[in-house]
Amino acid sequence: MAKGRTVSTYGVLAVGVISIAWSAIFVRWTHMPGVASAFYRMFFASMVLCCVLVFSRVTLASVDRSTIGVAVLSGVFFAGDVGLFNTAVLHTSAGSATFLANNAPVLVGLLTWAITRRLPSRRFWTALAIALVGAWLIVAADARHAGREWSADLLAVMASVCFALYLLTTERLRKDFDTRILVTLSTTSSAVALLLISALAHVSLAVPNARALAALLGLGLICQLTGYFCLTYALGHLPATVTSVVLLAVAPITALFAFGLFGERMTILQGTGGVLVILGVWIVSRAHQGSSRDSRDSGAFDAVG
Repeated sequence: MAKGRTVSTYGVLAVGVISIAWSAIFVRWTHMPGVASAFYRMFFASMVLCCVLVFSRVTLASVDRSTIGVAVLSGVFFAGDVGLFNTAVLHTSAGSATFLANNAPVLVGLLTWAITRRLPSRRFWTALAIALVGAWLIVAADARHAGREWSADLLAVMASVCFALYLLTTERLRKDFDTRILVTLSTTSSAVALLLISALAHVSLAVPNARALAALLGLGLICQLTGYFCLTYALGHLPATVTSVVLLAVAPITALFAFGLFGERMTILQGTGGVLVILGVWIVSRAHQGSSRDSRDSGAFDAVG
């Protein structure tokens, strides 16, 4: 990958990370059940994406059914991630849910090994360990002062499993799949899955007020449409192992947003944690850039370093 293209890819990924960092804040502002806010997030994004496809005259005729099926499956995985995470945020501390739901890098590394029998490099695991320690420091104070429900924490862990599966399936498809088609199929299937879950679980989809509607639009247009369009694009140029570690930067960015909006002060430990997360992100990004200079990427599951 050329240096200029690598830099632009990381720039797109950075926009995605910042957009996704608003998720927990918007979820709290909706004052709605987690599954309901997750449905509207995917529904609003899906409406925009379908309109884009219609006006751009992109067709599915050239895409085989098996590929479409995998794209839909990735959307179901993402529906599980968003629905479980939104529910966890409402029933445990936001910090605890964020930390537990951000175990996707570990799972991506292990699943990569299970699929390809190739473990990511030591540099990847070193960067991941540093970033996870940083993420833990950020949420440690919050976890000490909030009574956590173990069942909600379990939901957050399950969300990380779903997100890891989403990253791996999306990365595999993105190499030969138009981003617009992939994101539209994935988002629409997520909305349908969440609608079915809401109906089966008798979850109300009523929007309480205008502020909740604005928060839902933020979830759909900023967190989902902008955030995951950028993420899907990046997955076409970076391994999922790299992308999943970079996504750990969501935690310190969310903490900064919370400080500005709610006046939540960061402790010295939390500030240190943010620095460690950024350090981990820098290590893994430098490792990938170095490997890109030495050789061309040979596949979606190439090891980092």
